[in-house]
Amino acid sequence: MTTLGTSLAERIAALGAEGTPFVHATVVRAQPPTPARPGDEALILADGTMEGFVGGQCAEESVRTAALDVLADGEPLLLRILPDGDPGYPPAFGSRSVVNPCLSGGALEIFLEPRLPPRRVVVVGETPLSSAVASLLRQLGYRADQAPVLAAGAAAGATAVVVASCGHDEPEAIRAALDAGVGLVGLVASRRRGEAVVDAMGLGAEERSRVRTPVGLDIGARTASEVAVSIAAELVRAVRTEGLRAPAGDVAPAAPVQAVDPVCGMSVVVGPQTPHRVVEGTDVWFCSTGCRDRYAA
Repeated sequence: MTTLGTSLAERIAALGAEGTPFVHATVVRAQPPTPARPGDEALILADGTMEGFVGGQCAEESVRTAALDVLADGEPLLLRILPDGDPGYPPAFGSRSVVNPCLSGGALEIFLEPRLPPRRVVVVGETPLSSAVASLLRQLGYRADQAPVLAAGAAAGATAVVVASCGHDEPEAIRAALDAGVGLVGLVASRRRGEAVVDAMGLGAEERSRVRTPVGLDIGARTASEVAVSIAAELVRAVRTEGLRAPAGDVAPAAPVQAVDPVCGMSVVVGPQTPHRVVEGTDVWFCSTGCRDRYAA
């Protein structure tokens, strides 16, 4: 397998530092006569831009389309690109097989790995418990920001907020988190006190559904570290099984436009370099110049 080119490695590092989501595509199997080779790599951004090489133009379209799905669900995928008439592979978990009628022969297997910025959690409070929660979440790969109080706007873009300030400015922190659209706002308190705090805020049904108190799964925790484990467990469950995500913000990035090649039936991601023709005032998009020329003929 070829080594990662320096320029691509630098680009990966830069995108990670910027917090820009992308998919890292690596060819793991290539059957001649495809021009790709095992170890060839590319990066696919959320707008469909591809940097690197994982095959010819037709294979690129299959990779680009699948990569956008990988970015949307956050799960890695083994993409198997087969020429028309290939018997293919039996279905397997974590894989997808697509028939690419443009391929002249051979087959490709390409591993698509999502590279997403770490989920951000704000832990409010300066207590042994808040420090234990923040420390454990960092070990789990979260970006855990700890603050004594939750200032206006400080929860923007956070997946969750954990209020562990032991009675200090709790309603204010909960209000700020809800206003930021945070989907899970956890209050560390006894059940009786936590419900009293939330009831006094007069929240509507939708906002109340986002506040969890006492936050944390019931595991009989007693020490600060054990309580931190219970809180982390509830957060992981919310992310993995309940679909908890960070708020999209006021303006969500526009998804790339996709079209279907009328010649071969492939889905293509429309970009500045996508071949197309204007037919009776309407744009028609193609996977390659070959399909475009056949359509014109």
